[in-house]
Amino acid sequence: MRLRRRDRAPHETLEPVGVSAEVGSEGADMPATSTTTRPAETASSPAEPVGPAERASEHAGVAEEPEVRPVEDPGPPEAATPVTAGAPPADGSPALVADPAPVVPPRRHEGAGPVRDGGLPSLPELDDVEVAAQSGPRVYPLPRVIAVANQKGGVGKTTTTVNLGAALAELDYRVLVIDLDPQGNATTGLGVDARNFELSMYDVIMRDAPLEDCIEPTSVKNLFVAPATIDLAGIEIELVPAFSRELKLRRAVDRVVEDFDFILIDCPPSLGLITVNGLAAAREVLVPIQCEYYALEGVSQLLRNVHLVSTNLNEGLEVSTIVLTMYDARTRLAVDVAGEVRKHFADRVCRSIIPRTVRLSEAPSFGQPITVFDPSSRGAVAYRELAKEVSNGAPRAG
Repeated sequence: MRLRRRDRAPHETLEPVGVSAEVGSEGADMPATSTTTRPAETASSPAEPVGPAERASEHAGVAEEPEVRPVEDPGPPEAATPVTAGAPPADGSPALVADPAPVVPPRRHEGAGPVRDGGLPSLPELDDVEVAAQSGPRVYPLPRVIAVANQKGGVGKTTTTVNLGAALAELDYRVLVIDLDPQGNATTGLGVDARNFELSMYDVIMRDAPLEDCIEPTSVKNLFVAPATIDLAGIEIELVPAFSRELKLRRAVDRVVEDFDFILIDCPPSLGLITVNGLAAAREVLVPIQCEYYALEGVSQLLRNVHLVSTNLNEGLEVSTIVLTMYDARTRLAVDVAGEVRKHFADRVCRSIIPRTVRLSEAPSFGQPITVFDPSSRGAVAYRELAKEVSNGAPRAG
């Protein structure tokens, strides 16, 4: 492509090219790719030959025009490069304004509300929860029947049931742990082998066996357990045609409630008939909440089910205690979750927080609660403080 004079650099000035026979004769034999201008700093050198087209433009007075700015081929409109607003191009044409970059909202769960400072979404389902405010820790008379429930798995229900029961037993309270989970983790966590007992909670619920006949002692003084086996997994189906199926456990518990100060019911991670039996038999609900985002999502559903049970089956049932578990102070998320829970449930949230510690995970493999496995660990200290807070100094049984 032949370069024209307006394609020169902006700092170069045009040098008049005279029309002479010498130039003309030489230019006639030059190839079409010859240039027509030379920079002013090279004016002392001999003039380069030019072609016929260039000589015609010189006769038209091009050499006498003022300095011309180079014009670049902008290309097709869609290839134009946007420029910053407020900075017009050098040739005086209207400035192209770049489209603003699209605003990408922060990623969050579909059901979450707006994101606040700190990154934790405000959960609308928690905003809809109405919990009566308490002016301080409430004193409940003994005996107390407490269902440890949360339909989300892995939040520390069994760990809290076993270790809270052991810590209460250290305070000289008589404690019974009822294992309603078909996995039987509370049973093995207290060192009771399935081969060492004949009756389980399956026999109590489905065969109306007396609860006192299946109670087993543990290695901890004042701590007893009503064990569970895998047979409990079939109760969800077998209870469907049963008469008064939701009150099976309640009738069994009422026969032994006066023999204990605390009865802790370890409910499975679901909202099926087994959990309904546990809620119908209890007088209070203790909710362990893991200090992570997903643990918050099902809290409102649990509270609605507690309300349904209290309305239709067990008048007076209430959520009395909320325990924050698996707390890791090094993470901002744990701090935000703890703040969110305390915001909505106020004085129902225990001051004692259960930390995330390896010793709590190791204790069940030895069939011991943390207060026996490692009495001086952070987990043992936390559950002892929780036991004092839950009991609230209630007088012990004579």
